[in-house]
Amino acid sequence: MTTPVTIIGAGLGGLVLARVLHLHGVPVTVHEAEPSPTTRRQGGMLDVQPWSGQAALDAAGLLGGLRELVLEGRESYRVLDRTGTVLLDRPDDGTGARPEVQRGALRRLLLDSLPRGTVRWGSKVTGVRALGAGRHEVRLADGTTVVTNLLVGADGAWSRVRPLLSDSTPRYTGVCLVETFLFDADARHPAAAAAVGAGSLFALAPGRGLLAHRESGGTLHAYAQLLKPRDWLADVDPDDAATVTARTVEEFDGWAPELTTLITGSDTPPVLRRLFALPAGHRWDRVPGVTLLGDAAHLMPPNGEGANLAMLDGAELGRAIAAHPDDPEAALVEFERAMFTRAAEAANDDTYEIMLGEEAPHSTVAMLTPAERAS
Repeated sequence: MTTPVTIIGAGLGGLVLARVLHLHGVPVTVHEAEPSPTTRRQGGMLDVQPWSGQAALDAAGLLGGLRELVLEGRESYRVLDRTGTVLLDRPDDGTGARPEVQRGALRRLLLDSLPRGTVRWGSKVTGVRALGAGRHEVRLADGTTVVTNLLVGADGAWSRVRPLLSDSTPRYTGVCLVETFLFDADARHPAAAAAVGAGSLFALAPGRGLLAHRESGGTLHAYAQLLKPRDWLADVDPDDAATVTARTVEEFDGWAPELTTLITGSDTPPVLRRLFALPAGHRWDRVPGVTLLGDAAHLMPPNGEGANLAMLDGAELGRAIAAHPDDPEAALVEFERAMFTRAAEAANDDTYEIMLGEEAPHSTVAMLTPAERAS
């Protein structure tokens, strides 16, 4: 296929697509708004699912590279109540099928697998318009434009490409997160580090919870999770770290100190994130020359599937394009049909109802116990 593919967004899904296209000799360019790959921290830990993320990386010829990134022991998890009492503790016995890696390291693996210049950094899209006959014009913040016959929106929740296909916009899910990092935690915050253990921690109660992961180098990456209206903390300057921290820890009054340290001991300013999702089963009618993947297509609340699905989307779209070198529309039809079904099956709107509902934390223990037995 000689028709170049234009991808908007250098997240995991867009990069897997670019890599698979490169392997099949299809010319591809990725436009990314961030000025460089090191502009910001690329999320936390990711459990790479065998049926989605691992399958995608295998298609990209990077499964060996993935294995080199795995942090051993991180598949363990535990569930605690607000007092710090451990209700469920599942160690990593080495038999798990979902290895944990850091998203930033995985993104670097993908970037390093592409020819120099494939990703255009600082290439922010301000708008896209249809030109007819499947061609589209992409407008960039520097005033230039790109015309393409095959456009892929891999640009996340607030996709600039999505309006070409769908009127749907993400809705607020009712969940706020406050993100923190504790560095060298074993030495500086030993009680919090011991509570988290070797892998992941879920400390839960109705309406609120603390989720933490042990990353490399003794770093604890934590999220305070709260069921709150969208305007919670709207009266606070998000750069006022002291006030954001104080208001957040108020919500965990009476919790064990080794747990609240995950908020108060942060070595980085707390970051408030409001969670949004597209309607479950989001789909669109076929529009020539353009499609979406990942969060741009099926943004859902965090449930362990989003990044894995994005990578699988990228791999499957890349293979479909390579399989139909003279008929890109056939490739998009084939891809979208399978992607819609796959995303609908993975959608799970009750994740936070289970984790933060009236039966928390026991509802989460009940959800995880069958999986523990099956292992």
